[in-house]
Amino acid sequence: MSTPILFPFIVTIFFAMVHYLSYTRVISHLHVKQSTRTFLKYLLFLNMAGIIGYLSSRYFLSPPKLLYFILSLSIGIGFVLFMGTILYELLHLVQRLAPFNEEKRTFFKRTSDLGFLALGSAYIGAGIREGTKDPVVNFIEVEQNRFGGKPYTIVQISDMHIGGLIDREFVAKSVAAINALKPDLIAITGDLSDAHIDVVKETIDELRHLKSRYGTYYVVGNHEYFHSIDATIAYLKTLGIHVLENSALPINDDFYIAGVYDLFGYRAGTHIPDITRAMQNIPPNIPTLLLAHQPKYLEYLEGFTPALILSGHTHGGQIWPFGYLVSLAQPYVKGLHRLETNRHIYVNSGIGFWGPPMRLGSQAEITCIQWS
Repeated sequence: MSTPILFPFIVTIFFAMVHYLSYTRVISHLHVKQSTRTFLKYLLFLNMAGIIGYLSSRYFLSPPKLLYFILSLSIGIGFVLFMGTILYELLHLVQRLAPFNEEKRTFFKRTSDLGFLALGSAYIGAGIREGTKDPVVNFIEVEQNRFGGKPYTIVQISDMHIGGLIDREFVAKSVAAINALKPDLIAITGDLSDAHIDVVKETIDELRHLKSRYGTYYVVGNHEYFHSIDATIAYLKTLGIHVLENSALPINDDFYIAGVYDLFGYRAGTHIPDITRAMQNIPPNIPTLLLAHQPKYLEYLEGFTPALILSGHTHGGQIWPFGYLVSLAQPYVKGLHRLETNRHIYVNSGIGFWGPPMRLGSQAEITCIQWS
């Protein structure tokens, strides 16, 4: 089974199990009217159908944007059901062990079940509300006493995931917001697109309007490997974007900007990251700004010590509490972190989203960094 078919098949099986457990372990145990349980059961069937529709739309069909938006929410609701099933198992245990008489136990179960449903509804609503907001601009100062007190303004975006709901209008608005910051240079740290370049070419064309003093620099993320990475790289170069492929370029004799392929290259067997090649022509006493899609690349530096590393990939966890799971695979989930004296890493939470247009505990962002 090929990868484009295998992934949606696995996702469908996973969510089918989640929906089945949500009914047998949660809905069938709720202390609510039978008509309410029946209504919730039909909602489960409808959401599962939405997930199948979303996966079909993402890989095989091209529905209208509004329909795609509605279908994409089903994935987010599916994740909420997954967490809710686990949470309800704990709640059910508390309900059974509570030191109450039968009358109080019944009242406690009824009120806690209603509270559980209210909390789940509020969680979904808050996630959709935050996920559909415009990206915020986060202003960050990285003070390393370099460049004789003359700071460089670097604007970073990451994980735009162009395709689906991230359309030409979104990209155009993002470009305008970036240009308004008057950056010295722009860094795009991967997962720019989520479809073959032929599908999103008109949308990506908006990036040709990015303006900065020293240009726009880009490294691939893991998602580019799924959609003809060579074609994506070639097209971005026609837009005047500097694609860093295990390579580096000098900026004004003050520092070098280097970039590496993504760690997914090891699994794909192509476009494999090589820090030695990226750093080979950089003089030893010149600061380096390194673009690497995953913060985990810190473990692959092979003794090299870039002054500032810009990463993305994590989406800041996107939907709480998944950031805790992300932290099991990545050393940092979001924000600025000091590595040692005069060395930092910044992990961008992403300007777009993957899957459902939902966020909770994270914000879509454009990062404006003053590096001095």
